[in-house]
Amino acid sequence: MYAAERQQEILRLARESGRVDVLALAEEFQVTAETVRRDLKVLDRAGLVRRVHGGAIPVGRLDFEPDVAERDAVAAGEKDRVARAALSELPADGSVILDAGTTIARFAAGIPVDSVLTVVTHALPVAARLADHPGIALHLVGGRVRHRTRAAVDSWALRAYGEINADVLFLATNGFSPDGGLTTPDLAEAAVKRAAVAAARRVVLLADSGKFGRRHFARFADLSDVDLLVTDTGLDPDDARAIERQGPRVVRA
Repeated sequence: MYAAERQQEILRLARESGRVDVLALAEEFQVTAETVRRDLKVLDRAGLVRRVHGGAIPVGRLDFEPDVAERDAVAAGEKDRVARAALSELPADGSVILDAGTTIARFAAGIPVDSVLTVVTHALPVAARLADHPGIALHLVGGRVRHRTRAAVDSWALRAYGEINADVLFLATNGFSPDGGLTTPDLAEAAVKRAAVAAARRVVLLADSGKFGRRHFARFADLSDVDLLVTDTGLDPDDARAIERQGPRVVRA
């Protein structure tokens, strides 16, 4: 069976069952797990499936949002590189907003213990990583906590972000593209992200290259709202130039 034929069959199975598993596919097609992962990467970049821990789901399920633990295992190496590269954008002193997201949580874990900052976040995993930093004045934004993202949303969170002016926002997204902007599956989550963008003088977007070209239900910002995109080398240089034409500088870590 040629690769294209195998990929077509994988896509059919994903659409029929709602999810495919790498090891099960490897056994069915009598190929290695690495071959299946390459097939899924091809389908992912074509926008036909979304890779998740251990397999993939069909992209047609636009309202599907994996749990934090599941998303954290996807593109882990790329997320680590992005998080490390973004640490250089931290101000020596000042105020920052940390958005909800698995890459932002990795970024927070890398903030030095002796940092002197004012940090505002609506994400429980981010707050937990910074609670023992003695030099950080940590402000946890309240609201209804979404179980899938462990992030506070709705009116309390929106009101809190409407009352501050931060130096830098470190922002996450589920998808980004020059024509689609920045998107996420949930409207309430999008509203809080939009409020956080408005509350900061500078916006740094942390997003691995696998999110490029993806579009989700709720659009919360345009690339022109972003000052800097920190991504990984998986982003094609031509795509990086297309993004920079929208306004933000691009760093590929």
